[in-house]
Amino acid sequence: MKIVVEGKTYEVEEGITLEEIAKQYGTCEKGQIVLAYRDGHLCELYKSVDDQAEIQFVTTAEKIGLDTYKRSMILMMMKAFREVLKEKGTTGRIRVLFSLSKGFYCELDSEKEKISNALLKEVKEKMEALVAQNLTIEKYTYNSKELRERFEQQGRMDKVKLFKYRRASNANAYRLDDFEDYYYGFMVPSTSYLKYFELYPYESGFVLQMPTKKEPDVVPTFCPQHKLYQVMKQSDEWAVMLGVDTVGGLNDTISNGEINDLMLVQEALQEKKIAEIAEQIKAQGKKVVLIAGPSSSGKTSFSHRLSIQLRAMGLKPHPIALDNYFVNRDDTPKDEDGNYDFECIEAVDTAQFNEDMVRLLNGEEIQMPTFNFIKGEREYKGNTMKLRESDVLVIEGIHGLNPKMSEKLPNESKFKVYISALTQLNVDEHNRIATTDGRLIRRIVRDARTRGNSAKDTIAMWDSVRRGEEQNIFPYQEEADAMFNSALIHELCVIKPYVEPLLFAISPDEKEYQEAKRLLKFLDYFLGISSEHIPNNSILREFVGGSCFPV
Repeated sequence: MKIVVEGKTYEVEEGITLEEIAKQYGTCEKGQIVLAYRDGHLCELYKSVDDQAEIQFVTTAEKIGLDTYKRSMILMMMKAFREVLKEKGTTGRIRVLFSLSKGFYCELDSEKEKISNALLKEVKEKMEALVAQNLTIEKYTYNSKELRERFEQQGRMDKVKLFKYRRASNANAYRLDDFEDYYYGFMVPSTSYLKYFELYPYESGFVLQMPTKKEPDVVPTFCPQHKLYQVMKQSDEWAVMLGVDTVGGLNDTISNGEINDLMLVQEALQEKKIAEIAEQIKAQGKKVVLIAGPSSSGKTSFSHRLSIQLRAMGLKPHPIALDNYFVNRDDTPKDEDGNYDFECIEAVDTAQFNEDMVRLLNGEEIQMPTFNFIKGEREYKGNTMKLRESDVLVIEGIHGLNPKMSEKLPNESKFKVYISALTQLNVDEHNRIATTDGRLIRRIVRDARTRGNSAKDTIAMWDSVRRGEEQNIFPYQEEADAMFNSALIHELCVIKPYVEPLLFAISPDEKEYQEAKRLLKFLDYFLGISSEHIPNNSILREFVGGSCFPV
């Protein structure tokens, strides 16, 4: 039969697998082929082709391909740990907790073994042996009830709780030799694909370091991120204490009628942290507070809430959004794909910003700009500002920590805050919820409400947004004087009813459909809840609406 591969026609035998086609006819400039589109449908490589088809391959140089690689790597790591611990006559429980330094921070819970260089060396050698053995990663479909019972017999209660709320009648599990686990998302065909990784001991656990899209065949150097680790670890410990560190635990809280208490406690914890940051600013006598973080972190709401706390301490804050200093849309630089790059620092008029801020610190009165996102133009509407002795500038924007953004301001006047939605919740102990997914879902809802963008528009520009964050935000996060985690454990349950209709509006013939489909499948794990009890000063209101702040 004839098939079309990347635009070229070939004759192949009926029943050939996508993996065999990839080996014979697939080409890629970098990375390796791990998935394929068969007539527009994303498939794992073990799938066969029984009729004429058009095939396009997905590599680890693409997000969906790299995610598949990382997911498969976790399965292999779990298998290796299990074997090493078994050889030592003990057992253990691995939790994959959060992203750190281009990898995943994990912890081992074992009565007899602790993470050490020697233990990680044995596990790495075992993983390398599994790669050399080229073991098949097999996929099995079970009745959801049956799979839940299998995990219950194994004492894996995080997955038992997860499947308690699963609506689908069937579920897939993956098996590597004698080790079986559940993962949401596709896998590579075999262990031979999983060549690039490293294990580093860190704090009380270790980091599984893996390649990036930019360099899919290279394991990047491990760079400790102590401040980020402390924030994430604190959030995880709190979630574990309340039994809401996984989606199943959160769904239990909802079905038991305890979600309102959880929401109030979450809001109280965030308010407490904001008050602590305000106390630091006053004690150090800072005049300029610079708030930065990636897209949809809640910077605007945070800046207003911080301003309220500063007022309670006798200071007079002036919130300033760096978005109001965007250059006009026609002057905005474009990325490599020819799209407007709103995330690069050149999209902001840094010269005008520095001039205005210096004049304010010198006691002068200035005209404050407002950016009209509909027209794509900066406007001046007669808003003026002048600082007095007790006044503080509270400036928020994605470039707030970039030295170029405030290069003309004296360093002794600055206090830097890094904010991000650092999701502390995971699907289960082995399936992470990426912080980028949480922020993308936030942004889809906000952009539809405030900027008139469709979910398709937001997803289409997300890669550009992420590139900008990697270049302009993340390199400066460890330089912050304080870090704030804006993620709320319950937020995806609240946002779910808002975002699902927007995602369903993307049709199967559109390029963004696969990402929409993935997000919809992900949201299926969550029970939806109403937003009516969310306080009107909550960071979540910045996205779903109803905020008491001008966001």
